[in-house]
Amino acid sequence: MAAPWEDVLRDRPAIREAAAVAVDAALLEGVLMRTEGQPNASDVVNFAPFTLLPSAVPSALFEQAYAVQQDFNMLVDAISQNKEFLEHTLASTIKVDDFTARLFRIHTQVLEEGLAQSVFLGINRSDYMFDCGVDGTPALKQIEINTIAASFGGLTSRTVAVHGQVLKVLGKPQEASRLLPNNPSRGLALGIAKAWELYGSPSAVVMFLVEEVQRNIFDQRCVENELWNRNIRVIRKRFRDVFEKGSLDEARRLYMDGQEVAVVYYREGYVPSNYDQQNWEARLLLERSRAVKCPDIATQLAGTKKVQQELSRPGTLERLLPGHAEAVARIRATFAGLYSLDTGAEGDRVAAMAIADPDRFVLKPQREGGGNNLYGEELRQVLEKIRDSPERNSYILMDKIKPRPARNYLLRAHSPLQVSECISELGIFGVYIRRGSELVLNEAAGHLLRTKAVEHADGGVAAGVAVLDTPFLV
Repeated sequence: MAAPWEDVLRDRPAIREAAAVAVDAALLEGVLMRTEGQPNASDVVNFAPFTLLPSAVPSALFEQAYAVQQDFNMLVDAISQNKEFLEHTLASTIKVDDFTARLFRIHTQVLEEGLAQSVFLGINRSDYMFDCGVDGTPALKQIEINTIAASFGGLTSRTVAVHGQVLKVLGKPQEASRLLPNNPSRGLALGIAKAWELYGSPSAVVMFLVEEVQRNIFDQRCVENELWNRNIRVIRKRFRDVFEKGSLDEARRLYMDGQEVAVVYYREGYVPSNYDQQNWEARLLLERSRAVKCPDIATQLAGTKKVQQELSRPGTLERLLPGHAEAVARIRATFAGLYSLDTGAEGDRVAAMAIADPDRFVLKPQREGGGNNLYGEELRQVLEKIRDSPERNSYILMDKIKPRPARNYLLRAHSPLQVSECISELGIFGVYIRRGSELVLNEAAGHLLRTKAVEHADGGVAAGVAVLDTPFLV
């Protein structure tokens, strides 16, 4: 899977020159993040971390990842409508994981009241690695699917131009011309705009629900500006703003500061630290409303690790997608080995297997946002500690994917320029809209390649571990 720049990696003067050009190109293109020191101010910014060179990606696996995305969109939507499946699958988890339990309680409450929402918008990102089997042949294996606040669709829309410039500076214009255009921010905005249109109130706004700390604001602005260009008004609010100023009328239309809200796009709300009691009350208010939530709470639950593990059981996909045998086969081909740790004989056997050989597996809690998974010795210690505790039910076990490393330079502000052994993760953005029972939009909306040094087992760009990258198909 080598990219054609092994020669360049040995040429230190050329690398130094290319790195200087790359940083300036990133700033020019708007591949930007706010600084850790001033995360809520845009008067001091820096480039978002990225690779100096694009990384090689097998074209067959890249095409496979795109081909299965509409299937995953359909699957997530089917799960979100299947209360019995969610209830059965999450039953053991909600006994021991308060965060999942509270999400599920809101889900149950809004169903009992009767859903006011009739248009459903899903923006997800399915993440994969390239597993090198015993014979060295790479295979596409899914890490997870993110159904809430899937990020970096904006900044990755701007990194292709940066890598194209770098390759030209390094005397590789031919290779630069082979980089694929990629604009997820446009695809995500198209989905939000279509949902806004179907909501049917031209004066209503789109509300980005955002975090208190907003280092990654430029990524969101890319999507936001696409909406402004379509003359769709966007407001940015936090949970506490919703608690203080949000209200529903008798038809359960949502109002913020007197403005009707057509679409709520969550870039917040995916980890327990996002919530205090007021924020939970704000989340309930939003869920009870007629506004299109992206995602609604059922779709957020569909992205949990426990659901991911349950999907790998024989027969589950067939029950969720009856009459879609080809889609089921495409989805199943991407699954790595997934195992339940629920209390009982099967979970006991799986826990013992992982404790005996921890380097074969990854231990995953029911959390989004990167940086939560456990590996190796740490995995073994945690499993030994919770082996006889119901807390075990809040984790799943997955086979560890073993990609082949490649050398690259990871460019970060204030960091030395040095070559690293790296592995990459490919994400495909998916957008779908359902009105009532009809799927009116279902498409892949672009890709995201993130790369990190091999010594970092877990974590994405926002967690400060991975960097933005561009695929070079081989």
